[in-house]
Amino acid sequence: MEVKTRYTYVTAAVFLVFSGLALAQELPEDDATVTYPASYFAEYGAVSVSDMLNRIPGIGLALEGNQVPSFGGNDRGLGAEGQILINGKRLAGKANEASSQLDRISADQVEYIEIIRGTSGNLDLRNTGQLVNIVLKGERSTSNISTELGFTRFHDGELKPLGTISYSGQTGQLDYLLSADVRSGCNGGNWWGNCHPLQESFETSLLADRSLNETRAFDRYTEQTNYRFNTNLVYQATPDDRIAFNALYSENDPPSDLLRTITDYQSSPVSVSIEREDTPSTSNNWEFGGDYEHSFSNGSKYKLLFIVNERNNASTRERFASPALGQPETKNLFLDTRSRYRERIVRTSYGWGLQEGQSLEIGVEGAQTIQDSSLRLGLNVPGITSPNFGGLRPISVPNAISEVEEVRAEGFATHNWQINQRMSLESSLLYEVSEIEQSGDVNKKRDFDFVKPKLDFRFDISRSLQLRVSAEKDVSQLSFRDFSAGVNSQDDDQNTVAGNPELEQEQTWRYNVNLDYRLPNDGGVLNSRFFYYDVRDSIGKVDISPDPQNLLSANGNVGDGKVFGLYLNASIRLGFLNLPQAVITARLNLEDAYIYDPLIAKKRTIIPFDRGGFRLGYRQDIPERNLSFGLNYQEGFGEMGGTGGNRVQYDIDNVVFYNGGKMQPNLTFFAEKVGFANLTYRFEINNALDSENCMLRKRYNGYLRDRDLVEIENPCYTTGAEFVLKVRSTF
Repeated sequence: MEVKTRYTYVTAAVFLVFSGLALAQELPEDDATVTYPASYFAEYGAVSVSDMLNRIPGIGLALEGNQVPSFGGNDRGLGAEGQILINGKRLAGKANEASSQLDRISADQVEYIEIIRGTSGNLDLRNTGQLVNIVLKGERSTSNISTELGFTRFHDGELKPLGTISYSGQTGQLDYLLSADVRSGCNGGNWWGNCHPLQESFETSLLADRSLNETRAFDRYTEQTNYRFNTNLVYQATPDDRIAFNALYSENDPPSDLLRTITDYQSSPVSVSIEREDTPSTSNNWEFGGDYEHSFSNGSKYKLLFIVNERNNASTRERFASPALGQPETKNLFLDTRSRYRERIVRTSYGWGLQEGQSLEIGVEGAQTIQDSSLRLGLNVPGITSPNFGGLRPISVPNAISEVEEVRAEGFATHNWQINQRMSLESSLLYEVSEIEQSGDVNKKRDFDFVKPKLDFRFDISRSLQLRVSAEKDVSQLSFRDFSAGVNSQDDDQNTVAGNPELEQEQTWRYNVNLDYRLPNDGGVLNSRFFYYDVRDSIGKVDISPDPQNLLSANGNVGDGKVFGLYLNASIRLGFLNLPQAVITARLNLEDAYIYDPLIAKKRTIIPFDRGGFRLGYRQDIPERNLSFGLNYQEGFGEMGGTGGNRVQYDIDNVVFYNGGKMQPNLTFFAEKVGFANLTYRFEINNALDSENCMLRKRYNGYLRDRDLVEIENPCYTTGAEFVLKVRSTF
């Protein structure tokens, strides 16, 4: 209650401050859209759309949309929400969505960029916060080739190439964009950082009496190069008919090698052993999507969208033990995992104007989602061996072979009402029915149905200040990987994790209050967002132990919880300091989430919500010298350990405290200059402080709730600073 009251007071204070600023201003005619013509960016020598967007104060807030994390990375179906439009239209893609194209569209093709703060039935996407609409020139007689070449230097001294080439243009009624790129490392990263070429880690283990148990030092080398090819085609067949297609293929094969040195301080004398792991892996995915739109003479529209995609992943982990380097090795682990994920989605709708200021869209969406997965485990224990299990004895793993299929149908209706010049209300109602069937080692079929209403009210208090209030019912997309047995890459003591065929979707009522204030004369943006979530069937670890002596957990539905949060954002141009080309950005995230978890018999936080964090940034453009530079720093709140930690993850017999959550400590720097041959040269430093990422794991004898502590582990890893050099141009 204290936290809730504190958030309420802070939100009220922010509202009063913003309201005071608004009252101090003249109230001009309403305009919820901010437009930046191409001439606005002329002095910066922008090469791509991304370069143009980087010069708009507060653009990060618009591109991040709702900002608030959703449960399960909710990407259920095509939906109709997003942040990016190109010529007022969405791309019929998921992996190949519009934001990934911004680096590939050359700046000289852009007529203007809009920041759309309102909502309307004429928009091709439901506006979850702000929309960015990139409007290209109507007649582009020439084609463009955009290139980016460079390399990344990792902290072990290795150089990895990077590059992108894009070909875009217009021929008659056909717009086209073809691109290919190559990158090293991983997209998005992960907590352990094991997609960096070299990860160095050191772990200290203490027994319950705090005596030294063992230490583990390891180096992991991962050879990952990402290749990506994509294309977008738009054909305006007639003034009323538009057809678009997009396609994507990407591949990365991230094999890794690991060398682990274990020092056992409980033996006498102290002993040292070596473990080596070899993990060849393959990964690829493809996607093909399209949409058709027909405009009728009365202003109504018919739309049809479809997507088919597939992801394939395979890896084989083999571990070898020896008393010392160069000594004979013994294989003691074989772990092979394979998965194939497929989606097929079709969405169709018809929208028309009801009367002045009102419109209605109705439609249906159908989807089929399939995941096939398999796991094979071999151990060096007595018994009959098999070459299919690396020459080790096959170990039976329950629910190791599985196919999960979901067939879903959804009917929806969306009503837009422009109440007056300053107020608008968007309301929608969705009804979903689905069937999830699992076959293989487990055979089970279940049916679900959900009603999902949503209200989005916007009030333009002035042209500068906007209030948005929304309420909606959200249903998460289940991770089908949780239905069957999988691997645990974060715990050396646990090779596999169990699956749960009883898993159900998380359901959340989400309430948001948002205030957005644009400073005069393009001076920047101030934004506050307060949110409250009422969560049902939250997913966490549940007890599936066959007996008290053999504890086992799996992801399952643990109960209901609450989430509170306050996000404050500022992006301010420093014109008042006579630095009109300098922009500072700041973000403060405060979060509190709790649920009573019967597995541990106590209240706990709800991942992905942390305690919060902050971010600070600075950007300086010097147009007369064709130079730009800037830096960003972010860090989470809370020390590692105890309920004050930033992120805590509980299991049946252990608990993990992380020193970072969504905002891990990180300092980045960049400098960019247009120079020789009119090329753009960009230098970046990522993880400039070489921040150390740590966690603390406490293991217990029996159930965690019994508090019989056995061991405390403290692993930390570093990946070092990365130095990136890029050279870009458009021909």
